[in-house]
Amino acid sequence: MTDTSPVLHPDARVADLLGLLSVLQNTFDGKTDVYLLEKELEVDLDELMPILYAANSMGFINFIEGDVIITDKGIEFLKSNIKKRKELLKESLDRVEPFKSAKELKTFSVDDLLEKMREKGIPLYEGPTAYRDLEIILNEWGVYSGFLKRIGEDKYEINP
Repeated sequence: MTDTSPVLHPDARVADLLGLLSVLQNTFDGKTDVYLLEKELEVDLDELMPILYAANSMGFINFIEGDVIITDKGIEFLKSNIKKRKELLKESLDRVEPFKSAKELKTFSVDDLLEKMREKGIPLYEGPTAYRDLEIILNEWGVYSGFLKRIGEDKYEINP
């Protein structure tokens, strides 16, 4: 069984989302070509793509045919305080992997979630760095936003 849900790339970071939205809104008035954005941010396209896909999957931008356009949700994220930003992230995570699978498991370890994603045919979190990559994503996006809470050293639980 192969899941077709969007997958949050292991290299995507919350700080990158804020930087992307800020530059998109303040430098380009909300819309630009991906190559101009790449030049402005002084990154390679392969470094930019993980956060573009993440922001698009969570509804903060529209990424269509090379154009990057901030959405109303993206503008709201930029204008909000930290508490509201966390709420917006929390509301957005259950539509992307690994958080969609985490929600199905409810309480889990990193190994449990890796196994669930393997069963779904999600290859992005495989290989020698899979455990660490997933742990970072769970903490940086999930715990930070309040979508997840840690239970002890190696367990997580979905927050209601």
